[in-house]
Amino acid sequence: MFFLLASVLVACNTTKPSSDEQEKSNIDKQTVLQTVKLIKEKNKLTDTELLQKGVEQCALLWRKSDGTTQEFKNFCLEKYIKSEKEKELVFSKISRNLEILNGHFNTITIDLLRPTHQSDYDTHEIDNYFGSYSVGAHLIEDFYKNKIAFIVALNFPPFSLEEKEKLAKSWSRKQWAYARLGDMFEARVPVNLVQKAGEVAAATDRYIADYNVCVGYLTDKDNKRFFPEDKVLLSHWNLRDEIKANYANKNDGLEKQKIIYKVMQRIISQEIPKDVINSKEFTWDPYSNKTYKNGKEVNLNSEPNTRYKYLLDNFKANSAMDKYYPNSINYIKRQYDGAKEISAENTEKIFEKFLSSELTKKVGKLIEQRLGRKLLPFDIWYDGFKSRSELDESKLDAQTRKLYPNAKALEADLPNLLLKLGFSKDRAKYICDKIVVDPARGSGHAWGASMKGDVAHLRTRISGKGMDYKGYNIAVHEFGHNVEQTISLYDVDYYMMNGVPNTAFTEALAFIFQKRDLKLLDINTNSPKAEALKTLDLFWSAYEIMGVSLLDIKVWRWMYENPNADEQQLKQATMNLAKEVWNKFYADVYGVKDQTILAIYSHMLNSPLYLSNYAFGNLIEFQLEMQLKDKSFSKEVSRIFKQGRLTPNEWMNQATGNDLSSEPLLKETAKALTKI
Repeated sequence: MFFLLASVLVACNTTKPSSDEQEKSNIDKQTVLQTVKLIKEKNKLTDTELLQKGVEQCALLWRKSDGTTQEFKNFCLEKYIKSEKEKELVFSKISRNLEILNGHFNTITIDLLRPTHQSDYDTHEIDNYFGSYSVGAHLIEDFYKNKIAFIVALNFPPFSLEEKEKLAKSWSRKQWAYARLGDMFEARVPVNLVQKAGEVAAATDRYIADYNVCVGYLTDKDNKRFFPEDKVLLSHWNLRDEIKANYANKNDGLEKQKIIYKVMQRIISQEIPKDVINSKEFTWDPYSNKTYKNGKEVNLNSEPNTRYKYLLDNFKANSAMDKYYPNSINYIKRQYDGAKEISAENTEKIFEKFLSSELTKKVGKLIEQRLGRKLLPFDIWYDGFKSRSELDESKLDAQTRKLYPNAKALEADLPNLLLKLGFSKDRAKYICDKIVVDPARGSGHAWGASMKGDVAHLRTRISGKGMDYKGYNIAVHEFGHNVEQTISLYDVDYYMMNGVPNTAFTEALAFIFQKRDLKLLDINTNSPKAEALKTLDLFWSAYEIMGVSLLDIKVWRWMYENPNADEQQLKQATMNLAKEVWNKFYADVYGVKDQTILAIYSHMLNSPLYLSNYAFGNLIEFQLEMQLKDKSFSKEVSRIFKQGRLTPNEWMNQATGNDLSSEPLLKETAKALTKI
């Protein structure tokens, strides 16, 4: 999983409130028009479109505490930059200083969170308090006080998604960088609300990171156990991956999958006994939901809707900021039109078209033939198209544990992995010198640097026995993130353009790396049908995650429609919505209705509205894989990911010559079916 950093630029759009009145602009439309006229006359300007936008944005952010109406006029008249040469100079200085601030704040945050994120630290409750501290929360509050924020808003105003898409083809790289600077000051949110959201996010992260199921203590009605006693799986990632791993297990693989699926259902419904979470004290039969201690049945209380409490807490914390955005833009719109720069409505349109394709039924039938049975709901994670599905995972475990007994062994081998992907020795060293590996407390994540000279962090889970294959597979995924983070920071031409359009694009490269994990182990899995199988695997993955993404959006819409709902009501609504999505897009394929499995994803709690990044990541991955065919992998990856933060469609056009679309994957899936 790619760890979502609440970036300083977003987290700091704040100012400390003292009253409702102080949080509203005291500059009216007439003042804006008068100010524009004064600046135009003073500087003899003919084109005032950008000037108008800048003064309007400055007025939107101005408060009574910032000055009177006349002081606003004087400020704009004095601080408007007419000369392009001076504007370039000011921009370069702002960029340099933001890199210093963001970079060091990012480093401090990483260091404060080490005890909660890394398994090689002892933990204490005090770590949680430091981990939830937002080190940069007051940065832009100070920028408003010293007027830096207004200088930026006046001279580098923000553009809407619609405007960016319209102007994308005509903008130079410098104009793009100016626009990205403008994104900093879209709204002015009180610091206490940002801090509250950070505290809730940190608490949710801790809840998720410690949500382990000791599957060695699961039993069926006959008291039969299926897993080694020391096997512990994190929800939902490791539970899902265990289901995937057991498609190659012809002995008791199906029984293992069924019992884990039942565990997932109990987690979703919150019928899971609270005291079996992260505990080896009891054995648990998830089918009957009975628990035992020393062979005797004991009654344990269920988890008290904690899962939905955290979801609700995140909603309350983030929706509290809505009124401080222009036109009260809600969190859904901020995440899609803002962070992703693909509207929620367009997202739903793309996903629903894909999910409604007749190809879902055809691929489903193919999977049934390969399994020799009817599809079951957990087959959304069918892993049989992958080359590794026919390999003995215990042998893979032995290989990865020998290679990577600890985090430092993996770190030392990273350059070698890039060499196997076609990078030159110098280029591999250049990239890997900027990446360090840490042992993760949770499933693992990638955390990039925010300034040149700093390093990206690859966090991965490694047991005392060494890194098993599941951990290795996830680590290769995270390594893909780190490579993107390094290229898009160090190789991009303007600091304000560093990164990718949205996190779906970094997920795409992470997926591309992850698909090559066996190659990196020197295991040759090439076959005449390899490309067709890869296409079908990607299609099935996209089919799964698009439904989950739609559910994520629907749950947030429901919370906005029912802002006073409690945890019990939210739980019921989530389960009902999960069934609704399942019945519309999955029931005909699987032959069973009213399944809630789409609601198991931990991202819904600790990464609100993030899931569609994976779905878009699948589509982007496929288009990039087509671009990478018969080309130098290293050169193309370097060329493509140094584009920085264009809008998604513009980035895809410059990368591949095509818009972001599901059509290429659908088209190739139809071809792949004829080859298998």
